[in-house]
Amino acid sequence: MHRASPQRGRGVIARLARYAWAGPNTLAGLFLGGLVLLAGGRVGIEEGVVEFSGGALARLARSLPARLRFGAITLGHTILGVSAAALAAARRHEHVHVRQYERWGPLFLPAYVCASAWALAQGRRCYRDNHFEREAYAGEAAPE
Repeated sequence: MHRASPQRGRGVIARLARYAWAGPNTLAGLFLGGLVLLAGGRVGIEEGVVEFSGGALARLARSLPARLRFGAITLGHTILGVSAAALAAARRHEHVHVRQYERWGPLFLPAYVCASAWALAQGRRCYRDNHFEREAYAGEAAPE
């Protein structure tokens, strides 16, 4: 009889806990992803993360003011990308955000907004100088 090791069981429990902690944000991402699908988009799974892309999302992103445009955005364990190519290009960056959601859970979005406000208060850029974005850009550039 084959038995799972206690170490493996703890790993599964830890992974489930990370998914649950990020769960409220993931649910929001799944809802928006469902809208992407209804508007002609596609869905896939990469490394345990649900990715939605294409359809009307690309048109919506292009219609936003330049400062608000995005190629991909992460909500918990979901990533919404304007296209499959945009998802592929941003995947490492966005997966850093997934890990941030796993650490911060439902506090991530308020913490992200506070980090942007803090950067602005210091006369810096609210996006590129946001602590969470700096970490994601560093993770994107790190060797695999």
